[in-house]
Amino acid sequence: MIKLGLFLRNGIKKGKEHNKKNSFTKTFNIYRYNPDLKEEGQQIDTYHINTKNCGPMVLDALINIKDKIDSTLTFRRSCREGICGSCAMNIDGTNTLACIKPIDEVRGDVNIYPLPHMEVVKDLVPDLTNFYSQLASIKPWIHSSKAPGGSERLQSEEDRKKLDGLYECILCACCSTSCPSYWWNGDKYLGPAILLQAYRWIIDSRDESKEERLNLLDDNFKLYRCHTIMNCAKTCPKHLNPAEAISAIKREIAARSI
Repeated sequence: MIKLGLFLRNGIKKGKEHNKKNSFTKTFNIYRYNPDLKEEGQQIDTYHINTKNCGPMVLDALINIKDKIDSTLTFRRSCREGICGSCAMNIDGTNTLACIKPIDEVRGDVNIYPLPHMEVVKDLVPDLTNFYSQLASIKPWIHSSKAPGGSERLQSEEDRKKLDGLYECILCACCSTSCPSYWWNGDKYLGPAILLQAYRWIIDSRDESKEERLNLLDDNFKLYRCHTIMNCAKTCPKHLNPAEAISAIKREIAARSI
């Protein structure tokens, strides 16, 4: 695998050009990586697509390319409705979901890369092993000493509203891979997505391990590498604010020492 940073793109060679450009086509410049060739396997392939022959979203164009032009193009996708987070990638310089990114929103050529500063498995597929290991480390499930007793674990409407803006996260990693602190300290800093998930369980009235969760996060790197740059909130395709959740965790930890 190879790690693709935002500042390492200039050395990538020009690859193949597919189809002929005309007044009816939109140009897609797509990062390609062949793991068998390592660094030499990087190139930018160009595809000219008649967008009238595919759906309106960038993912529709990628599927059109794979089905009709180049079957070797590799990317992840599943729900096509902005729910699963599989098709997260860098489009037109911004991390987003290909399935909800309209082609018409991009002026000029559509430039597509995998999520930045992640190991690349192939083409537009990043290696999310570390990301999911970090998710597992916060134990993202309800901790309770009592069984639910055959019914739901009830909470008040007020407590339920505290989860708004948190539970909607689909773990696409757009926010974490847009964060400079995560670029440089991704092995230690948990990143915006995981910390937002952590706060979702800290604030849940049904959970009994708040102190244990805060103790886990009270670390110079896991939590405090966040410098409130706000890239996470700007790029989130679900319009969430991980930076706000991170600040709330810091306040919870600070309140314990007062």
